[in-house]
Amino acid sequence: MYKLNSRLTIENLALWQHLAIMKQSIHRPKIRKRDRIFWVMLSRLWHGWKNVLIVVQPETVIRWHRKGFKLYWKFKSQKTESGRPSTDKKVQKLIKKMIKANPLWGAPILHGELIKLDIENSERTVSNMIKRYNVGKPPSQTWRTFLKNHMHNTYAIDFFTVPTANFKVLYVFVVLWHERRKILHFNVTMNPTAKWTAQQIVEACP
Repeated sequence: MYKLNSRLTIENLALWQHLAIMKQSIHRPKIRKRDRIFWVMLSRLWHGWKNVLIVVQPETVIRWHRKGFKLYWKFKSQKTESGRPSTDKKVQKLIKKMIKANPLWGAPILHGELIKLDIENSERTVSNMIKRYNVGKPPSQTWRTFLKNHMHNTYAIDFFTVPTANFKVLYVFVVLWHERRKILHFNVTMNPTAKWTAQQIVEACP
């Protein structure tokens, strides 16, 4: 009896909402922002919402929900601070000189030498500068040869996201084995920390 009364209450509420829209204009009712919010929320709370929907198509309500989801996460992801400060020109000249003098040095070694000189710079920035300035790199094997030699122990590791109805995001971690094209491991979390990710790699490749 309680469920029946709740269903009737929801249906009546939906019908009253239709009437409120129709009263605005005889020819073409104007759907306001609060009307969209009402139907989006009703679609998440009641499975029979499509049966009483008149003013628009159900696909329109679904499109409203997706648009709201995008706007919500666009607002959440707005930058509050400026980006990483640029490297000083004198430091850039020094790094360029070190790269040309030591073409076989990788980013970790060069980054370590900069730390010894009390120069603070991220290893990622050093790596990008090596790619930019190191034009005399020794020849290496082709990509086809590399794949042929290492395909048996090459894995692809990635995250992808799954949005939920209440504007949350689930992070799915996947490990693929290239040679067999087989999923070795996957897991889902709402908080993908470095420790959690490292544990997934250990479980996938013990």
